[in-house]
Amino acid sequence: MVMFKFQLKGKEFSIDVCECKNIFQKTSGLMFRKKSKTLLFVFNKKTSASIHSFFCVDFIGIWFDGDKIIDVKYVKPWKFYVKPSRKFDKFLEIPINDINFNRIKFLIPK
Repeated sequence: MVMFKFQLKGKEFSIDVCECKNIFQKTSGLMFRKKSKTLLFVFNKKTSASIHSFFCVDFIGIWFDGDKIIDVKYVKPWKFYVKPSRKFDKFLEIPINDINFNRIKFLIPK
């Protein structure tokens, strides 16, 4: 577990996250997990990769370029294609069953 800090809409957040470093962790993400901590995906270089939400619970996706948030989305299950507005190097998945979800969900339009 690692502490990840960011600011969203003028509010400071400090969240315990599980880092997804290897290819298996990055490709599976929240899939098939009924309970999960917040996941942080860190990429070696900027990417424009899309994600899907098959076999996932609802989650908040936050995309970063360095320390700057570039996009935030509330993602419902079974979405085929979810992509941020531009390239990113970090991605945060905050599942509905994580305690941090309730702290952040009021900031995210559905």
